[in-house]
Formats: sequence, C-alpha cells, structure tokens
Amino acid sequence: MSYQFQKITVLVVEDNQPMLEVTKALLLTFGVGNVVTAQNGEVGFKRFCEFNPDIVIADWMMKPMDGITLTKRVRTDPLSPNPYVPVILMTGFSEKRRVFQARDAGVTEFLVKPFNARDLYRRIAQLIERPRQFVRSEDFFGPDRRRGSSETYTGPLRRESDGLDNVAKVQEQQARAQAMLDEIRKGAGMEKGDRFDLAFVESKDHNEDE
Repeated sequence: MSYQFQKITVLVVEDNQPMLEVTKALLLTFGVGNVVTAQNGEVGFKRFCEFNPDIVIADWMMKPMDGITLTKRVRTDPLSPNPYVPVILMTGFSEKRRVFQARDAGVTEFLVKPFNARDLYRRIAQLIERPRQFVRSEDFFGPDRRRGSSETYTGPLRRESDGLDNVAKVQEQQARAQAMLDEIRKGAGMEKGDRFDLAFVESKDHNEDE
C-alpha cells in the first residue's frame, strides 16, 4: 500500500553527518513534507519541543545524549509536547537484549544499520498499519510491548486518497533528494537497494563506543 506523507514532519537525530544526510534524503524521496535534523539527543530534544514532529528517528549512540535517553525524555519530560509520538531507533545493535532495552525505554520501532530505503519505509508503514496502544505503570510509559493491531488509524500519516498539499514543493524535494542519493550510490559503487554502510557508518571511535 502506498502512503502520502506531505503533511507530516519527521525529526532525525543522528551524530554521523553522512548518515544524517542519507536518512533525510530517503525521507524526502518518500514524499515527507518536512524533515528536521539534529546531531545529538540534547539538540534533538530542543528541536522536538520546537517543531512537535509526527515521527522521531534517532540513532542510539550519541553524545552528550543518546537515543535511549532522548526517548525517555520524549515520553516523560514535562516539557515534551507529545509523549505519544512514534520513535524509531536506529542502531548497529541487533542482539535481543538490546532490542528489549530499547523497547523498555519506550521505543516504538527498531531499525538496524545498515539499512536501505525499503527497510526505513517499512518501519514508517508499520507505524500506520500496526499502531501500538500506550500503557503506563510505575516504571514504564510507552507503546505496549505486546504488539497489537488496529483496523483504523486517525493520525497524521495519510493514504493516497486523502488529498495533497504543496504537491509541487514536495515533488521538487523528492527530485533533489533522489538526485543526491543517486550521486552517493554512484560514488560508492552501490546498486539501488543496497544498504547504506561503508562510507556512511560511524567512525571507528564511534563504533568502539557502541
């Protein structure tokens, strides 16, 4: 199923500049109307409060505030404009214990690096097609850790039949972003569909931190 994202704002929080730019470009090729960026969780929370985005996509390992801490602030900080916002966590971690750690922090979806356009699109589509109910307990607030399903969705992500705003602007953004991605793939010798890795992964020091 195809979705239209012209009306939504996505915040991307990533401290690796090439990966930040690639993620932003991928979102623009999907037709996302507005992509806001930040290079660490501390700045990311400020941008979150300022722009109140519809989706947050954050890297796990960042300084001075990582993606897990950012998610907890989004969920529980009194300044948070929307504690229910979907959060997609990007990381090189794939072990089950890491997934559980992210889930227990209130993360909605988990995106393992390296990833390609299809991987990212599927995570966003998952937010629409299988939204999670929120639960609150003494030590947890966030999406239900037992995934449910819903036949209806009334949030900001719209289907193809919902009508379009600023179509020309979004199409121009899509074209520029696609040209940028094509240039990146060409320079790196990548085929369309390859996962972004190699030149776009974190530095050696960053990997050691993880």
